[in-house]
Amino acid sequence: MTEQHKILNSSDAKTKAAVLAEALPYIRQFSGCTVVIKYGGNAMIEPELKEGFAKDVVLLKLVGMHPVVVHGGGPQINQLLQKVGKEGVFVQGMRVTDGETMDIVEMVLGGHVNKEITSLLNQHGGKAVGITGRDSHFIRAKKMFINTPERNGVDIGQVGQVESIDTSLIQGMVKQGYIPVVAPIGVGRQGEAFNINADVVAGKLAEALNAEKLIMMTNTAGVLDKDGQLLTNLTPTRIDELIADGTLHGGMLPKISSALDAALGGVKATHIIDGRVPHALLLEIFTDEGVGSMILCERGA
Repeated sequence: MTEQHKILNSSDAKTKAAVLAEALPYIRQFSGCTVVIKYGGNAMIEPELKEGFAKDVVLLKLVGMHPVVVHGGGPQINQLLQKVGKEGVFVQGMRVTDGETMDIVEMVLGGHVNKEITSLLNQHGGKAVGITGRDSHFIRAKKMFINTPERNGVDIGQVGQVESIDTSLIQGMVKQGYIPVVAPIGVGRQGEAFNINADVVAGKLAEALNAEKLIMMTNTAGVLDKDGQLLTNLTPTRIDELIADGTLHGGMLPKISSALDAALGGVKATHIIDGRVPHALLLEIFTDEGVGSMILCERGA
C-alpha cells in the first residue's frame, strides 16, 4: 500500500471527510446569512482559543456567511481598574460605571481589546474593522436604572440601554467584504459615552440586522439547571421559571434576557455555547448535534 493510500484509509482522514460532508448542507443553508457572535470569557483570554476563534470566524466569511462580532472585556477592565486602585462593582450583573471607570472602559474595549481581535482576524486572512457604537453614532443609548430587591431605579452611573441602532454602517461594511468587530459603547443625545452590556448589544444588533443566528460564547456549557445539567431547548415560560426559582442569576441574567429578546424579535436561532470548547462556533453551526442551549419562541417549540 502506498503512503497516499495509507493516508486516505486512516481513521483521521475518514473522520475529516465525514465532518466536511456533514457541514455541506449547513454551508449551503446559511450562505449569505448574518450571524452575530458575542465573544467573551475564556475564549478571549487563552491563546489557543483566541487563535481558534479567529480561524473559525474567517472560515464563516469564506464560505459565504456574514459574521458580525460583538465583544466584551470584563477581565481586562478589572485588571486595569485594579492597577489604578479601583474595585469593580456589579448590580444585577451590570458594572457600576462612574466617570473614571467609563474612561477605562473606553480605553480597554474601544482600544486594546477591539484592536487585538481585529488584528487577529486580519492575521488569519479576514478583512476585519474595529468600531464602537460611537462611530457614526450608530448605537444610540440612554441612561439605565436598575431595579433591585431593595429599591427601584438604582443609578449605576454611565451604564446605558440601547435606544436604537442604525445598521447602515454595519451593512455597508459587510457588503464590502469586511468583518465588523463591535465594542459595546453607545452614545447619548449629548454625545456622552455609555457602557452597555455586550450581551445586550449583541442581542439588539442581531434583531436590527435580522440575523439568522445569535451566538453567545460564555464560560459554561450553556444554561444549566440546579443539578448542573445542560438545558438544550428553552422557551420563554421555562426561562421565567428558572429566573423565579433563582437558577438563573447574576451575569447570566442579561445574557439569557438578550437571547430571549432576540428570539422574540425575529432572530431565527439564538444559542448560548461554551467558548472553552475548541472550535465551538463550527460545532454549533456546521454539525447535526450542535452545542450549548438554544432559545426558542413557544410557537416554534
